[in-house]
Parts: sequence; structure tokens; C-alpha cells
Amino acid sequence: MPLYEHVYLARQDLSVQQVEELTAKLSAVITENGGKITKTEYWGLKSLSYRIAKNRKAHLTLLNVESPSAALTEVERQERLSEDCLRYLTIRVEELEEGPSAMMRKSDRDDRGDRGDRGDRGGRGGDRGERRPRRDDDSQDASVED
Repeated sequence: MPLYEHVYLARQDLSVQQVEELTAKLSAVITENGGKITKTEYWGLKSLSYRIAKNRKAHLTLLNVESPSAALTEVERQERLSEDCLRYLTIRVEELEEGPSAMMRKSDRDDRGDRGDRGDRGGRGGDRGERRPRRDDDSQDASVED
């Protein structure tokens, strides 16, 4: 059977429990049509790059699915009918990713604290070499007299 990664965005005003119920409903549609869910990940309430239907944030959920294409066609139809679902994306993959997805691993990357990979920027945002002292008008006049 084909393998798919399916991600959907739910409205920001839903509770986590309501999002889980929506996920359970979509999972039931897949299993009724002969498929199975291998992994479900709730990615949390995230800020969007742009507004979608007056929502600045959305609940994101990933489903790793092994099912016939007809099952996912029905899931997408249900999501189009639902007012709670803002967007969805289904991608066919060669193999499903084991372990946590890239979104879940991202939080591990954010915890590293000090960003030592950027080097010393010298306080002005770049390596501009050694600074020359500013010359006052008096120092210019003195250098001309010499």
C-alpha cells in the first residue's frame, strides 16, 4: 500500500481536546477505508507566516498513513467540509520517517542556548578590522602644523 504524510492546520480558537477529536475522526475515516495510521504527532499551536481566514495561529497535526488513495481522498473531502480545518497537505513518500519528525526535533535545536557558531562580531555585526580613533578638529590642525 502507498505511504503518505498528511499535515493539517486547525483553527486557533479550538482547544487541544477538540483538535484531538478531529484527528480521531479523520483517523477513523482512514481505517474504515482500509488504511492504517502508523504515527500521529500534535505539533502544537504555531504562528502562521500570514493570516488564513482571519487566523494568525493554527494547531498543526501530522499523520503518517499507509492506505489506498481513496481513503485519503475521502479525508481531504471531509477536511474541505469542516470549518475547523484551515489547510491540509498530503504527500506520498517512499518510506515513513521513524522516530520524531523534524518539527519535534526542532525544539531540541532551540535548547542549545549560546550560539557559538556565529563567532565574535566585535559589537557591530561583522568583522570590520581594527577601529581607528576619531580625530577632533584640533588634532587635524595640529597634524597640519607639523
